Amino acid sequence: MTPRNSTRLLLVWAISTAMTLVYVWMDHTVDESGTLRASTVVTVTAILIALVKVRIIFREFMEVRHAPALLRRLTDVWVLLLGAALLGSYFIGMAVA
Repeated sequence: MTPRNSTRLLLVWAISTAMTLVYVWMDHTVDESGTLRASTVVTVTAILIALVKVRIIFREFMEVRHAPALLRRLTDVWVLLLGAALLGSYFIGMAVA
């Protein structure tokens, strides 16, 4: 591993960690009585952060960025489909409840 690659991976790891810390900071949503409650903004943000982190892991740590274009596109489509399924099931569940 060259110094440039290790610097790149360290930067990617730092961004991923920062995204996790942003989620933890946002997760402290409470109502007036102090009990935790679900927040649509926090839930959607958590799902989006997770999807971005999955894409980063695919590209940087699983070396998909050096893979053929078809594999790169397929992993991006997989992330989009997973995001649509998660967000769709969340919003449908809210509508049913």
